[in-house]
Amino acid sequence: MSWLVQTRLINEPFSDPGLFIDFQFGRRAILLDLGDLAPLSARELLRATDVFVTHRHMDHFAGFDRLLRVALYRPGLLRLIGPPGLIDGIAAKLHGYLWNLLDAESPDFAILAAEFADGRVGPWTKFRARDAFHPSDGGPSNLSPGRVLLEPDLWIECVTLDHSTPCLAFCLQERLRVNVSRPALDQLGLPVGPWLNIAKRAVRNGAMDDTMIAISEGRSMRLGALKEQALRVGSGQRVAYVTDAAFTPENVKRILSVARDAHQLYIEAAFLEADAQLAAERCHLTARQAGTLARLAGARRLTTFHYSPRYLDRPDSLRLEAEAAYHEDRSEGSS
Repeated sequence: MSWLVQTRLINEPFSDPGLFIDFQFGRRAILLDLGDLAPLSARELLRATDVFVTHRHMDHFAGFDRLLRVALYRPGLLRLIGPPGLIDGIAAKLHGYLWNLLDAESPDFAILAAEFADGRVGPWTKFRARDAFHPSDGGPSNLSPGRVLLEPDLWIECVTLDHSTPCLAFCLQERLRVNVSRPALDQLGLPVGPWLNIAKRAVRNGAMDDTMIAISEGRSMRLGALKEQALRVGSGQRVAYVTDAAFTPENVKRILSVARDAHQLYIEAAFLEADAQLAAERCHLTARQAGTLARLAGARRLTTFHYSPRYLDRPDSLRLEAEAAYHEDRSEGSS
């Protein structure tokens, strides 16, 4: 079965953090963090509809300018969510440029920005190109607590971590994987077409088996029969992204909640355990702490990133330390 999205780090582990989430069956992408975006093509950036910023340190936010530069003269809406201060940060960046050539005839590009605080997303602020990016009321977010995105096929959860400033961690959860068996379609004499997306969405939304799915003019089929014969249903993918967090009891609790049973966990491993004191002073995780958290969360796959440049002469050391902690005998302490 294929996943709804594919994910990859934007940069190599010693460079700026960031995750590119690419939708396999649509011209769309999501970005987690806005550090150095140079590895992404303009075509990839133009697919971005939503951006989630962990915090506004430069290595997580400097790429806003490149994203703006690529998207500016193309109609569309770009949504950004981050911790308190994000709206002021976006306004400050936009205020740094001269927009005297923008007017009512300019492409209708706009930014919607909101902040996640006290466990939920606040109201939207709108920055519209045709208004020279002057901020205006964008309306309420209407998102439930702990969610920063809610769509028919997936949602994104969020928690706030302590990095001596609020820093967000995210987890994308697909609802259900629904794939089509082409041999089964051929055997049933059913065509490939838009009706399949309707059927798959009905399955993900929990529609009853007696729901009728229109296939072509004059031909329909029960959803239950399609599930039995032509659709393959599995659990949805869970992808967690954790960076810039001190190893404190409250952070550990929240990281484990967002990383729980993740199919893929991306987590920072900034320092070696031998430098744990330095990691604590700078509010980062060690590689051993990252691997331990991945194991305790039950993550199926671990990818570390956001390495300190102090280890450039031994580039594999952080990954190896994290993997060693991740693969430790889970029965230790229970025998």
